[in-house]
Amino acid sequence: MAKFNWRRGAVALAVVPLLALAACSGGGKPADNGSAGAAGQVADTPRLKIALITHAAAGDTFWDIVRKGAETAAKKDNVELLYSGDGDAGRQAQLVQQAIDQKVDGIAVTLAKPDALKDVVQKALAAGIPVVSLNAGEDQYKAMGVMAHFGQSDKLAGVTVGKRLASEGIKHPICVIQEQGHVGLENRCAGIKENVPGSEVVYVNGADMTSVASTVTAKLQSTPDADAIVGLGAPFTLTIVKSVKDSGSKVKVASFDLNGDLAKAIVDGSVEFTVDQQPYLQGYGSVDAIWLSKVGGFKVGGGQQVYTGPAVVDKSNAADVSKFAQAGIR
Repeated sequence: MAKFNWRRGAVALAVVPLLALAACSGGGKPADNGSAGAAGQVADTPRLKIALITHAAAGDTFWDIVRKGAETAAKKDNVELLYSGDGDAGRQAQLVQQAIDQKVDGIAVTLAKPDALKDVVQKALAAGIPVVSLNAGEDQYKAMGVMAHFGQSDKLAGVTVGKRLASEGIKHPICVIQEQGHVGLENRCAGIKENVPGSEVVYVNGADMTSVASTVTAKLQSTPDADAIVGLGAPFTLTIVKSVKDSGSKVKVASFDLNGDLAKAIVDGSVEFTVDQQPYLQGYGSVDAIWLSKVGGFKVGGGQQVYTGPAVVDKSNAADVSKFAQAGIR
């Protein structure tokens, strides 16, 4: 895939050494999913080591796409990429500390639970390591001193979904949050409620899909006046679709985020639409921003958030988007 022009656009894992999780760049070889750059070349710049540390939960394919974007940028930029993730905020903070101890050249980190990460981010900055955030933390990254943030506004994404539901006459949607306390997920549901006051939230254990299914099924059976249900991630929404069928409910299903199977579900009509935050761009942009800062002192976004979404995918464009989703790029 050709390099995205940022000037024109704006597995829970155990805590183990990042080197054990390293996804090293190809050292001059073309990227596996296309070319390393526009001309299939690797940057003739000093070799860098960048850590990408997420709050990835086991089974969430969203993070595979983030990682793929980051790996593509790393191959182009002559970067050794060290990827790790943990859904527990305390262990994620430990992974950031490990990256500091390894004296990496830059850190890209998700800030789903910023209070647990603010101290270790300050340690990285004090050590002279540039930090960018991605995916979660758009309201907190500036106060933490982070150089740039790549992602959508989760509140705006929620408002987008809420307006769409309201336009379809929805009065009582259920918003399913798979990780209680995650600031971005809470903002999505809050955005829906701004436009559909009758919406409510149900919390599920996102680390256990069997539990997700049983909780959603029970909620639908006990809430006969619900007319829509919204999943906040593709794997969770696909599980919700099964629960809707099992419960005999007639609610409409909507979603946030995207993968190949969800794109198919939109095409076949079992899901009405989703709001895609384009995670490939989040991974790609984060690594590329650190590389640009190291080799040229560039500040991508000028200190402002670089938006990667929201982008609505529905019946009108799902078939076109699906071919990219099947390739793991969206």
